[in-house]
Amino acid sequence: MDADSISRRSLIFSLAAAPLAAQQDDWIPLFDGRTLEGWRAGGAQESWKVVDGQIAADGPQSHLYYSGPVRNADFKNFELEVEARALASANSGVYFHTAYQEKDWPIKGFEVQINNTQARERKKTASLYNVRNIYKQFVGDDEWFKLHISVRGRNIQVRLNGMLAVDYVEPDPPYIPPGMETGRRLSSGTFALQCHDPGSKVFFRSVRVRPLPDNLADVGLKPPVADDTFRRIIDLGVRGYPMLDLHVHLREGLTLEQALAKSRRDGLMYGIAQNCGLGQPVTDDEGARRFAASLHRLPVFIGMQAEGREWVQMFSRQTVALFDYVFTDAMTWTDNRGRRMRLWIPSEVGTISNPQEFMDTLVERTVGILEREPIDILVNPTYLPDQLAADYERLWTDERRRRVASVAAREGVAVEINDRYKLPSPSFIRLMKELGCKFTLGTNNSGPGDLGRSEYGLRMIEELKLTPQDFWVPLAPGSSKAVERKGSALRS
Repeated sequence: MDADSISRRSLIFSLAAAPLAAQQDDWIPLFDGRTLEGWRAGGAQESWKVVDGQIAADGPQSHLYYSGPVRNADFKNFELEVEARALASANSGVYFHTAYQEKDWPIKGFEVQINNTQARERKKTASLYNVRNIYKQFVGDDEWFKLHISVRGRNIQVRLNGMLAVDYVEPDPPYIPPGMETGRRLSSGTFALQCHDPGSKVFFRSVRVRPLPDNLADVGLKPPVADDTFRRIIDLGVRGYPMLDLHVHLREGLTLEQALAKSRRDGLMYGIAQNCGLGQPVTDDEGARRFAASLHRLPVFIGMQAEGREWVQMFSRQTVALFDYVFTDAMTWTDNRGRRMRLWIPSEVGTISNPQEFMDTLVERTVGILEREPIDILVNPTYLPDQLAADYERLWTDERRRRVASVAAREGVAVEINDRYKLPSPSFIRLMKELGCKFTLGTNNSGPGDLGRSEYGLRMIEELKLTPQDFWVPLAPGSSKAVERKGSALRS
């Protein structure tokens, strides 16, 4: 999708997001702050109480359905606002277009996820569960937050504290993946709150709705084409794979607004990174801090691409810690003759008269990067200069592959499955998995035109039978960043 197409779509979506009415008295409270009048529990009745003016979800699995008089508890187009607070490791959710059930998980409608620090579930608060997933924590435990859910025709939007996290247009006909309840489609219905399990304690202090006309138009939104990649992204998300592209750059006219619109449309949450290092757009702490701040409170991971080997002396530990993750590649290094080269620039590489010596040096430099630099991901992995690329499989001998893969696994550095270069090769990825490496998906786009949908990585998942546990996610509960483990390599 080119920049102009993304811009036009961004404008349409921003118009769709505009409130149809501004008057606060359009909002109708569904919870009176004192009783559960107008609500009906399905499952364990004892899981629901009113405590200090708040609906408390605390107990065995249960759902609390709205059954009151507003619109006869049947909403098609609406804005719903829920203020909630989740304790540590809590899992919960808000359903819409659903229907009362005496037990079990609702089979009709959609769920907006509530999960800040529950480690077993990677899909975080504000996810349109199993359809458009958010993998980054944006609110803390025991902290009040506001979910704003709107449905207008075929468009679902979810905002978290004002941040547009989800902007989903349901295809026509709807796509419902294998294993998902057949009722996961837009229709009409009531709302429900979730008590997920006895260890998940969540509180709701406000639930209010602004009904919208049933015949509301889609504001010119075009349903997406549910092609193979569209379906695969949803299918893999349902199965627990983190649908993330952690190697996206704002280059060659690709704006932040356009990137966010494409991320929401495709169902791949992005990590947006800046090139930092010698001769790069950012060369000091001030620039790095400014970039990190520009992405604060947006539905993206914030990445630093550390360029060249000089970067460790250019940026402080405190500044690097502002980023969600750091990645680098082994494409810039100094050879045994003291010549600094960038492997993608033929004039800097020169003529490689001894490919075996070159490969041995490449392996040594790669191992040194993995062992010494505070990086979370090795990107553009196993890249070879143009004059050697055709001989990739032979030059990357089993011994060389094992050396790089074993060090990456030992050092806890994830390996990117790169969409632009189609690297590493399938056989290399298979060996990396055997040796315990973790993976990420990434593009390394040059602009808007080659920012795809991680098709190569999605194909590798299926062909090589990678599992969700084979993938690394930044900021996962209980994990540590490389800067925390190897921060001493950076200047203080």
